[in-house]
Amino acid sequence: MCNCSGRIVRATAGRDKGELFFVTGQEGEFLLLANGKGRTMAAPKRKKPRHVAWLDQGDFRHPAVEKLQQGITVSDRELRRALAAFKEGNTLGER
Repeated sequence: MCNCSGRIVRATAGRDKGELFFVTGQEGEFLLLANGKGRTMAAPKRKKPRHVAWLDQGDFRHPAVEKLQQGITVSDRELRRALAAFKEGNTLGER
């Protein structure tokens, strides 16, 4: 599989359908997802890649994204702020 840490995805299946997450790593065939709120870095959600939609981040740069890509530990607060900044910059066709 790919090195996808730092990518933003939307869950397309399960009880968390429609929520945004950061990919924080991989475990076998599963992606590890966290959003800093319901799913923290300490307890990430395991999800198969076919159950997420990969979002186009365009030129979205945030220190939390860069840390994840480099393999540096990120706090849940940083994840929440990065997702909030991403949502402000992209309407994502929601409400």
